[in-house]
Amino acid sequence: MKCPRCESTSYHKNGRRNDKQNYLCKNCGKQFLEPVFSRSLETDLVANSNGHTKASMAEATEVPLVKSLLEEKITEKSLSSFSLALAEELLQTILSPDWLESATFSQFIQKFQQKAEIKPQLETGISLLLLDAENLKLDINSELFLASVCKYPLQVKIAFANWRNPSIGKQDIELYNRGYELVHVPEGKNSADAKMIAIGACVLRPYPTVKEILVCSSDGILIHLCNELQNQGLIVYWVRRQGQTLHIENRNTAKLTHYSLAMATEVPSFEKVVEQIQDLIKNEQESINARLNSLVTIASLFQEKCDINIKHNPKQPEVEKVIPVLDNSFGESIQEVKKEDFAKIPNGKALDKLLLEIIQDIQTKSPKTKLSVPKLGSELQKITGESPNSIIKKLKLGTNFTKYLESSPTFTLKANGKEYEVIPLL
Repeated sequence: MKCPRCESTSYHKNGRRNDKQNYLCKNCGKQFLEPVFSRSLETDLVANSNGHTKASMAEATEVPLVKSLLEEKITEKSLSSFSLALAEELLQTILSPDWLESATFSQFIQKFQQKAEIKPQLETGISLLLLDAENLKLDINSELFLASVCKYPLQVKIAFANWRNPSIGKQDIELYNRGYELVHVPEGKNSADAKMIAIGACVLRPYPTVKEILVCSSDGILIHLCNELQNQGLIVYWVRRQGQTLHIENRNTAKLTHYSLAMATEVPSFEKVVEQIQDLIKNEQESINARLNSLVTIASLFQEKCDINIKHNPKQPEVEKVIPVLDNSFGESIQEVKKEDFAKIPNGKALDKLLLEIIQDIQTKSPKTKLSVPKLGSELQKITGESPNSIIKKLKLGTNFTKYLESSPTFTLKANGKEYEVIPLL
């Protein structure tokens, strides 16, 4: 048995404690109890920390290097010389060719590589917001928009004000519930601005991972803080309010972003406004054309059911206007066609020829136009004065215009949404 402190074998009995023999080390004065297991039993078994798994001493053939060095060196050299010798022997052992080529070293390298691959890439940059609550009030929507402007996540928010001022109201409670750190300043002119400059100028000390800062105040004195933060290598956004609009200026790039407080949305640039107007005009044009096509289809069905033939006044010139698809310049051209040339269609070949001429005329004026079955039928009716279904029935070519086009070798139909696009095969 040895002293647990200095491992000396020089000790004597020193009474009993908790019904166990107590010993006193003569070398260092340490008191210790007699071990529970006998020395022979300790040498036969090595137990781990949980007390369940056991291995015989014959299997534990490798003695830790540090323990053997301690037993050899502790009594010979001082602590400093011992540490140096220990380091030298450890390096010699680790850097030896046998150790570098051993299986244990290979397993160590594999485990180290696995841990390095599993280790996640942590985001080190954050954004920080400084708010002069006496000068500018930010609601939750405005704050979320400011956070979307930043490249890094907005994690720190600090608000400055004299929170005893009645004009502040319950703004301190609202900001505190939204995660703001509240800094109180005494009453006085530019007191909140001065405190904001003092803390903001050295913000990298408590928050070394800050990359972007939002300086929220309309006071011109805050430009000094913006310049100082830029000099420290930070991206600075100066947030000011004019009327019902927030102006967010990137001091590093001079880029301006506007946010409407009344509409709670970003104010688009002039180019975006022009694009939106063009989209609205285009959508309205398509809607009008779709409604006109539906109206022509209804009129054709009504004429077919009631067996009504549209008769034109003989005194009027026998011309019909074909409305082409509008081009990008919102202009339109009109082709005048003599109705007498198409008043009588003798057979299906003549009908196909007329339909091909209509398709070619429209595609010549607007190559990108996709001609649907109702549109082609309306153009045919404008020229002949009869509905397409009436013409098909008179020529005994089928029951309706759509089925005729499906069975015709001259045309094919391609599904396009709820309608079919007519494509000539010639």
